[in-house]
Amino acid sequence: MNNSKSKQPKASSQFIAFFKKEFRYIFRDTWTMIILLILPILMLILFGLGISTEIRNTRVAVFDPSRDVATQQIVNSLSTSEYFIIDHYLSDISEVEQILKKGDIGIIVVFEPRFNENLNRGNATVQLIADGSDPNTASTLVNYATAIINSSPIVTGNAPTQIGTPLPRIHCEIKLLYNPTMKGTYNIVPGVLGIVLMLICTLMTSVAIAREKETGSMEVLLVSPIKPITIIMSKTTPYLILSLFNLISLLLLSVFVLKVPIVGSPVLLIGLSLVFIFVCLSLGVLISIIAPSQIVALLVSAVIGVILTLMLSGMIFPIENLPLVLQWLAQIIPAKWFIEAARNVMIKGAGIAAIAKELTVLGGMALFLLALSVKKFNKRIE
Repeated sequence: MNNSKSKQPKASSQFIAFFKKEFRYIFRDTWTMIILLILPILMLILFGLGISTEIRNTRVAVFDPSRDVATQQIVNSLSTSEYFIIDHYLSDISEVEQILKKGDIGIIVVFEPRFNENLNRGNATVQLIADGSDPNTASTLVNYATAIINSSPIVTGNAPTQIGTPLPRIHCEIKLLYNPTMKGTYNIVPGVLGIVLMLICTLMTSVAIAREKETGSMEVLLVSPIKPITIIMSKTTPYLILSLFNLISLLLLSVFVLKVPIVGSPVLLIGLSLVFIFVCLSLGVLISIIAPSQIVALLVSAVIGVILTLMLSGMIFPIENLPLVLQWLAQIIPAKWFIEAARNVMIKGAGIAAIAKELTVLGGMALFLLALSVKKFNKRIE
């Protein structure tokens, strides 16, 4: 008995053996290595560089009927700051709303006629017009602009003024279009709509084919005469119907509970949402085909649907704050395009022409992801 006990391996040897075996397994599994080593680095970079309340390089349009020395100094003060870039001058005040609907301009500076004369008398007015559909961004921009205008040389006394005139004072008049009461829900609801649809649709479909692989029923599908596109469409259609139900429920809650109006066409908003849902479902199918297991599919879809979408969609943090590489990466996030278009339709009342670019990009993403899914599925069959 003593001899048999002595021949048993020691606990330390057993521990080392299992320790080495587990490490070998981890290093052999590519997905495990990505989750353990790459994901923390990605999260640190995204959160470290993306979380910022500052807004830089905002494009500014100027309406200046005066074109005098005072207005030019104020425009120069804005352009030399790190927060604003003077994009162009407006020829007519009626262009304001049309430009803000496009979303390329963050704030519009409107000078009153004979600005320099009024300033020399002691009081002049500058109107700052911003897009109130994102109240946090709008408030930050008008605060930046007000501070820069009030500290410009023409006001602080660094510029020459006429002797005997009162100290120049500029009154900044704030005007927020589309959301004058600055309700936060006007900005949050379209963003949450995109995040929820992205997460739910991608998660639901990401396990569709991965589940078949784990249960062993994939072999039956592979030897069947059914075309890959038919298999993929048959698996995504039920989720498409469920997603449509989720969409209608979310829109009803937004309007009747959260009191966020749909200023634009509800039909256009639903059509836009359906294109976005199809993108998310196609992405989920592609993840499901590539992922070796359900748990990996869930983790990958959660990373794309939550972390990347939250950080790079522009819902919470301005994309302009990110490094150039991450700004490029943000362009391939479907939710970024959907949220921009949904805000334009819901809050600004934009028509199909105003969101044509977003619809085209989302449609292209849907076709690309579907084609790639079919190609990957064909390879599995071969």
